[in-house]
Amino acid sequence: MDWKFLQGLLSGVNKYSTAFGRIWLSVVFVFRVLVYVVAAERVWSDDQGHFDCNTRQPGCTNICYDYFFPISHIRLWALQLIFVTCPSFMVVLHVAYREERERKYRRKHGEDSRLYDNPGQKHGGLWWTYLMSLFIKTTFEILFLYVLHYIYDSFKLPRRVQCDVSPCPNLVDCFVSRPTEKTVFTYFMVGASVACVVLNICEVLYLIASRVVNLKRRGSAYTSSKRVHPRVNCDGCQSTFPP
Repeated sequence: MDWKFLQGLLSGVNKYSTAFGRIWLSVVFVFRVLVYVVAAERVWSDDQGHFDCNTRQPGCTNICYDYFFPISHIRLWALQLIFVTCPSFMVVLHVAYREERERKYRRKHGEDSRLYDNPGQKHGGLWWTYLMSLFIKTTFEILFLYVLHYIYDSFKLPRRVQCDVSPCPNLVDCFVSRPTEKTVFTYFMVGASVACVVLNICEVLYLIASRVVNLKRRGSAYTSSKRVHPRVNCDGCQSTFPP
């Protein structure tokens, strides 16, 4: 998997993100993508090959491995990283749409005219797009954590599993390779995922609080800038002011 391509795409998200969003990107690349590429892939590279069962029955080892590990941790994390980073592209696409509208507007009305003060400023539809992307990312994070726990019934990998699935002749013992090391990496990746969920929630609260503050400031500015205009009394042809 070409993680450099994914990093290049997400680097464009960084300039449109808040402080929490930039921290989220750092956590994703340093504590998840980098750990995944450098270490985790190698730890799980010999997963099926070193899954040993105390039987020579053909097919028993493969069936037991598939029964206890229907999807590898490493592939599940790869899917998780793809799903939680893709919603960020919604923001980039929305900004690109705004920039295209800005170019067309200037071409039609002149270079000095402006449709947006800043196409990347989070207001209007872009604010809702950004907020929606955060909700989608958080949902995917929680969903994949639930799936991981549901499939394996725990985040801790067992040292030994017992299998009696056909074509195994009887109840056989199967041994997982590097169970302690894999458990450490599993807890690390789960912790990084939980940290990303917390950062997403903090960013949602920050966006909502900023929006409320801006709306209050606009309301105060509108009230203070109100002017009392004279009202013409047509009967007396005199200007009267409201009480």
